[in-house]
Amino acid sequence: MPATPEELFALLDKLGIKTATISHEAVFTVAESDKLHREVEGGHTKNLFVKDKKDNYFLIVAEASAQIPINRVHPLIGAKSRVSFANAERLMEFLGVEPGSVTAFAPMNDHGNRVKVIIDAPLLRHDAINCHPLKNTMTTTISRQDLLNFLEHVAHVPEIVDLSSASDAAQQEQD
Repeated sequence: MPATPEELFALLDKLGIKTATISHEAVFTVAESDKLHREVEGGHTKNLFVKDKKDNYFLIVAEASAQIPINRVHPLIGAKSRVSFANAERLMEFLGVEPGSVTAFAPMNDHGNRVKVIIDAPLLRHDAINCHPLKNTMTTTISRQDLLNFLEHVAHVPEIVDLSSASDAAQQEQD
């Protein structure tokens, strides 16, 4: 069984990690969460669960406003080929969450270490980062360093990558 938000909060408490959580209507897209972004300080995340043709899986955690051309990130994240969105079955199997609830906290459910966590470097400019605590009806604020410590604790030390070069390349092609 995947971890619940309560189990996540218990683990964070055990690790001495302080967070603040608010409840809200379910949000499924960055656009739906715009109002929340104005009310809660810190970096807000968008999370992409993708795979390459060799069935290597990646969780990309980026700022909500980041433009990430999915067809260009593969060389930056270590994928063997271009990536595409993974299906909902694999999302539940590997990360224990449903579409709309993908989060930087979900690797706690990846006990087989099938998912490589990638954090887009600009997100880490924020001292506080906001993520769903495994459900998209809540948002949890955690410090940048505590998020990194949490990921290390659940055996998913993230790779920090500046994905803006993929976005820059895509923009140059359009010009």
